[in-house]
Amino acid sequence: MSWSKEFFKGIIKENPTLVMLLGTCPTLAMTTQASNALGMGIATTFVLLGSCVVISLLKNVIPSQVRLPCYIVIIAGFVTLVSFLLQVYVPELYSVLGVFLSLITVNCIILGRAEAFASKNSVGRSAADALGMGVGFTLALLLVGSVREILGTGSWFGIDLTFEVLEPIPLFATPAGGFMVFGLMVAVVNRLSHYQISKKKMGCESCAGGCAACAGGCASGAEQKEGND
Repeated sequence: MSWSKEFFKGIIKENPTLVMLLGTCPTLAMTTQASNALGMGIATTFVLLGSCVVISLLKNVIPSQVRLPCYIVIIAGFVTLVSFLLQVYVPELYSVLGVFLSLITVNCIILGRAEAFASKNSVGRSAADALGMGVGFTLALLLVGSVREILGTGSWFGIDLTFEVLEPIPLFATPAGGFMVFGLMVAVVNRLSHYQISKKKMGCESCAGGCAACAGGCASGAEQKEGND
């Protein structure tokens, strides 16, 4: 698989949040506003990319018996670096993210990609995979956060969209609203995935080898139809 496919699989086909249902805690907690969701997504992507690259570089050095503790130490180092950077340059976002910033260390997306991919592949492929998963996670958070902010507060990134006419629905700014929006997003993505799979299975192209391998099924069917006509 090429680097581009490694990247794009995390955005759509294997989206960590909407397809594999990973990282649901920050998804539900940090999506009351689109800006918070974007900040969490970028911070997680930075940690995911940095830790996967380092783990890929050290995969032949880290003993298999202690690989998970080593992975956590590496991830925690990047989380600490992100915390310092946000605290200095974006203190408002740092205070908003709060404890969820530290919990990036145990985010199952990061530890899962480190164990399943970065520890078994080259640095380039690991970087492409990590970046794709991070971007997919960020886009999922931004999508959920945008819907919740627009419907719940009538604004988006602080821009008023009600025009003093529409009335926001505060329910979507609550945890219950977060579950509703997240569930609907997952259902839509699942439906679209099944639709794409069903399209590929339609017609003789789905047969192994085409009509020639159908044991005469497709051809005999066509002949029978002509005879009936």
